[in-house]
Amino acid sequence: MILVTLLTLSTSQLAVAADKDPKVAWDMIDAGALIVDVRTAEEFAAGHLPNAINIPFEIIVSAFKERKIAKDKSVVLYCRSGRRSGIAFDALVAQGYSNSYNGGGYVPLMNSLKK
Repeated sequence: MILVTLLTLSTSQLAVAADKDPKVAWDMIDAGALIVDVRTAEEFAAGHLPNAINIPFEIIVSAFKERKIAKDKSVVLYCRSGRRSGIAFDALVAQGYSNSYNGGGYVPLMNSLKK
């Protein structure tokens, strides 16, 4: 169990480091990507990106399956800092959702939208 946890954390750190470019995220969104805020419902209610849906990172895979989201659907994930969206990204990729992107944090994404 400890090994699985360590592998998950190290993989998540790689995803967090690899993505999080607001320009790439907005290019994907402009091209029709699904925008998923993986924060809590309370955080989402306090403010979120336009057209985003809220699916907390802990239930991302089951929610995608329940909503029948296609595995090749373009998806941009974000949270407060990029950590939880990185974890969600890893979980989705492990399940075959191959066109997912960790957009990083809410504030940097909003700030880049205003430019």
